[in-house]
Amino acid sequence: MSKKHGKKSTLHKTLVEKILDQAKIPYTQYQLPTEQDGDVRQLKLDQLNIDDHIIYKTLVMTGKKTGPIVGVVPVDERINYKKFAKVTGNRKVGLVPLKELVATTGYQHGANTPVGIHQKYNYPIYFSKTAKTQSEILVSSGQIGRSIKIDPRQLVRFLGAKFANLTDDD
Repeated sequence: MSKKHGKKSTLHKTLVEKILDQAKIPYTQYQLPTEQDGDVRQLKLDQLNIDDHIIYKTLVMTGKKTGPIVGVVPVDERINYKKFAKVTGNRKVGLVPLKELVATTGYQHGANTPVGIHQKYNYPIYFSKTAKTQSEILVSSGQIGRSIKIDPRQLVRFLGAKFANLTDDD
């Protein structure tokens, strides 16, 4: 894990980080270890010195009424499809198929970011209510293995997103 430290940092800025800089929203850069798992790269959570519960994954789903919708939940929890459908005004929701992900969001699996998706598509975005109780969370900054630590309330406000009951623990 690397954090940005002044001018000595070798981490370039992702588009997401540039967007947040422009909006004057503070964050900390993180480089997280990944591993290949079948067709996708995933975080190696067992090698992190970070509480899993502050790391959030961005799930892109679709509903008949709404089309694409975004749920942001802790990586150690599962999204509850029924709760997410109800919150979004759909009868049912389902994950966007992996082969359609890049066309739907502009990002590959593991790099989906609520900031980039909002900037490009403005899909409705919902964060797990759990995030509202945390001072900081980690979300992807648009590249596999790259994340930002950020105040979830500031992020939700910036994105025009909402906190909602999305998991069994919410």
